[in-house]
Amino acid sequence: MRMTLMLPAILAAVFCALPLRAEPQTLTLQQAIDKTLQHNPQLHQFKFTQQRLFAERDLQSLKPGYQLGVELENVAGTGEARGLAGAELTIALSSVIELDNKAQWRAAVVDARLNTLEWQQQAQTLDVLAELTRNYINLLASQQELTLTEEAVALSEALLQSAEKRAASGALSDAEIMRAKAQLAQVQIGRDALLQRIERQKIAIARFWGDTSANFNVVAGNLFAFGQSRPFAELYQRLQQSPALTIFASERRLKDAEVRLAQSQNRADLSWQVGVRRYQASDDTGLTFGISVPLFAERRNSAAIEAALAERNNVEYRQQDSLLILHERLFDAYSQRQQFITSHQQLAQYVIPNLEQALDLTRDAYQRGRSNYQDWLNAQQELLQAKRHLLETATAVLLSQATIEQLTAEPVTQ
Repeated sequence: MRMTLMLPAILAAVFCALPLRAEPQTLTLQQAIDKTLQHNPQLHQFKFTQQRLFAERDLQSLKPGYQLGVELENVAGTGEARGLAGAELTIALSSVIELDNKAQWRAAVVDARLNTLEWQQQAQTLDVLAELTRNYINLLASQQELTLTEEAVALSEALLQSAEKRAASGALSDAEIMRAKAQLAQVQIGRDALLQRIERQKIAIARFWGDTSANFNVVAGNLFAFGQSRPFAELYQRLQQSPALTIFASERRLKDAEVRLAQSQNRADLSWQVGVRRYQASDDTGLTFGISVPLFAERRNSAAIEAALAERNNVEYRQQDSLLILHERLFDAYSQRQQFITSHQQLAQYVIPNLEQALDLTRDAYQRGRSNYQDWLNAQQELLQAKRHLLETATAVLLSQATIEQLTAEPVTQ
């Protein structure tokens, strides 16, 4: 099945620098995907639907059954029909002769539903894995943010120590010391909140394979490895072959099968009956035979055919509308990915190096008494803010990339 070839590689390409061997209690994206495919409750529901459809196909393939009937006439009357004297007992076997291969068309409808179910399962799997990847990216970003927060704590501690040294020599007021202590406390509060957020994100990931607790400490991956994207035209071509759109072709085949089944009802089925009748009065027996055909079946069935044709024609327009919507989503994700990559490169190459140099100069000037506390604090916060912005752009790139891979069912990078 195509899904088994497609899914192991899907979305795992978001991180192209994963370690070959993970450390204990370290989760990789591929490990998370494997666990999800094996244990996710949403994906296992399709198995039971498939079993039901297989049973339904066997049922719909059956020919009409037989009926055994017993009929007793001319009993408990008056005169010659008094008691059982004039009784007539008939034992008959009856059934229906289906015309136009109706059992075959009923089975074809169920086969088309099974095919549609397969594409629905692939589309649902992509949705689940895309959601898993987004949670994974957010947790990886939180881990990187924790590293940045630890850097902010270290900078605030260094600022407080320098302030206390200057205050000891009488070059700084006690108010500045209080401000430095408050700044350090605020950064530590932010770190504690971030640690709690990370624990919530771990639980959010573990629930994809049915766990209520996380049996890992960290997730592995390079948040800043983007890779070279495929051209948009190629991605759009793959979008048109993705399960999100292929499912419409499968649904169209289902509607065609339903139309053929409805058309087969134009030929009315024949009901037949054959039996043996015993006449109590003469102690004789005779055969009975009967056949019946519904009249005007084609006229009565025309409305059902029109309804089935309308449903089939509606599929094409729904497919066109979905293609336009998916094209817009793909272009938005592709454009945002390119935009965030450009922003990330500008921050990494120009903004952050300049701010790091500015912080070094301001720190040196402060320690020499040529700059005040606020200048150092501002330089420190500007650098940290730029690094947070760098982290946010990297996260946005990978989230956009996950959306593209969900839509196209293929890795973005070449």
